[in-house]
Amino acid sequence: MGMTSRIEAAISSAVAVGQGQGAVPPRLASALDYATAPGGARIRPTILTSVALACGDDRPALTDAGAAALEMIHCASLVHDDLPCFDDADVRRGKPSVHRAYSEPLAVLTGDSLIVLAFETLARQSSQAPDRVAQMILTLAQRTGMPGGICAGQGWESEAEIDLSAYHQAKTGALFIAATQMGAVAAGQESEPWFELGARIGEAFQVADDLRDALYDAETLGKPVGQDDLHGRPNAVSLLGVQGAISRLKDILGGAIASIPSCPGEAQLAAMVRTYAERLTPVAPTVSATRSNV
Repeated sequence: MGMTSRIEAAISSAVAVGQGQGAVPPRLASALDYATAPGGARIRPTILTSVALACGDDRPALTDAGAAALEMIHCASLVHDDLPCFDDADVRRGKPSVHRAYSEPLAVLTGDSLIVLAFETLARQSSQAPDRVAQMILTLAQRTGMPGGICAGQGWESEAEIDLSAYHQAKTGALFIAATQMGAVAAGQESEPWFELGARIGEAFQVADDLRDALYDAETLGKPVGQDDLHGRPNAVSLLGVQGAISRLKDILGGAIASIPSCPGEAQLAAMVRTYAERLTPVAPTVSATRSNV
């Protein structure tokens, strides 16, 4: 089974557990599928699985559980991020956002259910390797909540003054740090050496996202554009300009490759980061004529 199929199967299996076998609220059960499939690039579970493979992947069921749990947290964050109280976005991944398709109450419950299900998915693997599972649960919790997780990242947007570095690391970097560290732990390695790689990939992803938001149109991205400007949030393009942001992105990705800890699959992991670097870096503006004039 290829990595993409492996990840999709793990996510599908985890979501099915949340949908249950008996009487459940049918619209909420349907919304769990809607929020998680078809997915985006699945970059976070791909990084987690790639790190686990590079470290030996001696507990594949644990790797799969980690990949599914991490992606469910990410999908939950998107559902909540699109709500009217945050970005009030009508579209996500080229289709109506969950609160538009199912209602605002069900969107809140969908995000909540996915967060809880993520931790249940990991807990169900406790008999496989209790110490590893405990560390993975702790890592995912720390990168989801307060003070250094994606909840903190969202919280910064309600502050009068924003610490840009802390904001970006919490909002975007946190789940990439979780990806590299959980992948290593799933394969029996220490988590700390993998922090820098995750942080650098997360920072690169944020800069790339800022560039796409500035350069591309909504049809290309499959979601609203100009959200940072609309909500008055700082971003790499407003601070550095387009060329400066592209230069910064390349520097970050170069540092990410250099930070990969020594492991059996180090060369393959470096190749994966290079592949993502090519995908992340915008090569030319593709904005529509209408957008380019505003």
